[in-house]
Amino acid sequence: MHGSRPLIASIRGVVSSAHPLATQAGLRLLLAGGNAVDAAVATAAALNVVEPYMSGVAGMGVATLFAASEGRIRTLDFIPSIPGTYDATTKTRADLMRGPHSVGTPGNLAGWCELLAAYGRRPRREVFAPAIDLARNGYPITDFNAFVIDESMEVCAGDEAWSAIYTDNGESPAPGWVLRQEDLARTLEMAAADGSNALHQGPVARKLVERLGALGGSVSLDDLAAVQPRWDDPVATSYRGLRVHTPPPQSEGFQMLQSLQLIAGTDIAALPRNGIEQLDVVLRAIRLAAEQRILNANASRDRIDEMLGEAEVAALRERLESGEPICARTQLFGEPTSGIAGSREHTSSLSVGDAEGNLICVTQSLGSPFGAGIAVPGTGVVLNNFLNWGELHPDSPNYMSPGAPLSLPIAPSVTTRDGEPVLALGTPGGHGICQTQTQVMVKWADYGLGVQQAIEDPRGVLDDGTALRIESRIGPETIDELGRRGHDVKVLDAFTNYVGGMQGVARDPSTGVMTGGADPRRDGYAAGL
Repeated sequence: MHGSRPLIASIRGVVSSAHPLATQAGLRLLLAGGNAVDAAVATAAALNVVEPYMSGVAGMGVATLFAASEGRIRTLDFIPSIPGTYDATTKTRADLMRGPHSVGTPGNLAGWCELLAAYGRRPRREVFAPAIDLARNGYPITDFNAFVIDESMEVCAGDEAWSAIYTDNGESPAPGWVLRQEDLARTLEMAAADGSNALHQGPVARKLVERLGALGGSVSLDDLAAVQPRWDDPVATSYRGLRVHTPPPQSEGFQMLQSLQLIAGTDIAALPRNGIEQLDVVLRAIRLAAEQRILNANASRDRIDEMLGEAEVAALRERLESGEPICARTQLFGEPTSGIAGSREHTSSLSVGDAEGNLICVTQSLGSPFGAGIAVPGTGVVLNNFLNWGELHPDSPNYMSPGAPLSLPIAPSVTTRDGEPVLALGTPGGHGICQTQTQVMVKWADYGLGVQQAIEDPRGVLDDGTALRIESRIGPETIDELGRRGHDVKVLDAFTNYVGGMQGVARDPSTGVMTGGADPRRDGYAAGL
């Protein structure tokens, strides 16, 4: 996994996603006269097929959209609440990692269908057709597909329904093995015909609840029927003459906004890119904002406005500028951990722009690779493990009470300049999402890198305490100095998916030229018409 991807530019439309076949699915809709929303949903559905460990109909997600016809940004939250009968008092953190007690109510399919109903142009059957074709006729798996399936065998292969789909007669498949998913094709055909009812009512819903109930899970038919995606206005902050927008809670994108506000108080562009001063400022700002995110999960809009107000930012900026090492949590409310609590970086993000000026970013996930490690027999549906993001600490604002909101770190963003959309940017990465998006925003906005180069530039992820994991393309002298400044550094490969798999589309309002950026750390590809 290493760069560099070529520059992709077009005035007709650009799609960037985590798999080339999913990107092609989006392009098919643009070629057929669809807009960016049609293309985004086609891409999202295709990712269910070609990147099945990252997202799918039984996952959750959020979207941020600049709707050109309305001249405004809207967000769509399709993160359902905690199941209505869930009892967190009987659960341990191990229960939430995988298996039936980790499964939250699905939201992705409902979100896709709501996007199409509100802003799409093409019929559902046309939008879902590329994904159905890929599922039924199959595709040769990539090296990365094979790697993730192999890594998931220990956790998932004991589930017979999962093993029947994703293994080669019980063995890890090799790159080039053709993965066919006939059951999933039929489920997607039902979605094309019936919309979100295909998963939330009827035979698939009953199979899901029966399978999960037999294992001790909590999602009920009532939970499924109650799912309703929520439109809202974004939260936003100004940065270098730009306006950066992310969804409000339950999304935790406000962490990225506060990080940028802290960085805005420095003349970071005057510092050498990837030098010690630039990295130290950005990493310290991220760690300060991460702690605030943990304390303010599921906060009200008024509280988010206070967080982003000058009084609170100024107090944090004093700590940023003090030079003192910063030790803080970056993950959960409770005691700091020594590393990521479970594999949380398995999410997918896509960005699409069209000639009309629509710009959309969708970030969706199953949670960990293949979610809970449970497939629903006869449906091709893999269940999420999103309750792994909830809290068992009763003082946490993200505590999992029945029916309570579930706060997640996914944070698709759309940035404007003078009211015109100029960048859609999103990434997987668990609690590293807002960290890595902040780093790429700095490279794009402060250093003037193109979206592809900004995505490829080296970056790191902060874990609890003072831990920092950073790509080895940062020079050894700089890494040594980061250690002297209080960062407990672990050096990663030159390109690693541990720091996300970002996709972005940039737009020049004066020319209409769109450029796509796709992360070489995974199977990301951007393409244009």
